[in-house]
Amino acid sequence: MAPSRLICAPAAALAAVLASGLAAAGPAAQAVGPVTPRDMTLGDPHARVTVIEYASASCPHGAWFNNQVFPAFKAKYVDTGKVRYVFREILTPPGELAMAFFLEARCAGRSRYFSVIDQAFHAQKKIYDSGDWHSSIYDIGRSAGLDEARLTACLRDQAARDAMTARASAYATRDGITATPTFVIGDQRLNGEQSLAALDEAIAKAKAGGRER
Repeated sequence: MAPSRLICAPAAALAAVLASGLAAAGPAAQAVGPVTPRDMTLGDPHARVTVIEYASASCPHGAWFNNQVFPAFKAKYVDTGKVRYVFREILTPPGELAMAFFLEARCAGRSRYFSVIDQAFHAQKKIYDSGDWHSSIYDIGRSAGLDEARLTACLRDQAARDAMTARASAYATRDGITATPTFVIGDQRLNGEQSLAALDEAIAKAKAGGRER
């Protein structure tokens, strides 16, 4: 059974950005930025529909979607070339855990990025139950070919941390993302955990409307 459909709130730093930036920006903040080379994507870049997910590696609701729905969504739409999937990183509390997993995934490289994210979501409950972040982060890093020295350097890379924070802040101010997970499909926004049926409907509407992102 799916957990409560509540969604994770942004980290404190992003909440402050939202309080000032979004109030000033108004409706223009709802315009989603185009897909760029810095985005992590799966599927045919020329697919008729693009599905953008804004998610946090520390959010239990993002973990539920990843673990329970994403495999079927990927098999039905991404692997068949019907949808291009874009994953955008948001930092929700505990922000340092989300930051660590995202930095680790990017250090592992594009070919392993989504494998690391998947392992992070699957490890999330164990981490929260045990309170032990270190073991899971380094175990996942080793499975992605990152030895301890390289992973430690990756996690301490201040330029990479600053870039991650800047991207997440831009998603809050420019794209109007206030919580995770948020899905953008054409002109539609879906907040919180989504079933495959809900995604089916949104993708069908995007195709019918002829305004796929």
